[in-house]
Amino acid sequence: MTYSEEIKKIRQKFFLSQEAFGREIGVSLSYVNRYEGGKSKPNMSSMKKIKEFCLKHNIDYISVEEAWLNYNVED
Repeated sequence: MTYSEEIKKIRQKFFLSQEAFGREIGVSLSYVNRYEGGKSKPNMSSMKKIKEFCLKHNIDYISVEEAWLNYNVED
């Protein structure tokens, strides 16, 4: 899966809108939309917030992290 699909999966697991998920990780709705659409890649700060969200809610973070790291390699 791509990082965009992984982020969407995390958000949907908790039935959050993009806006609500953005509030949880400290970014705007438009950023979440771009992340999920594959138009923008989360920066390191956003990835740390996503990781914190996952740890707080006992969600496996490894798959999103690997997808994000693999995207770096392919750039």
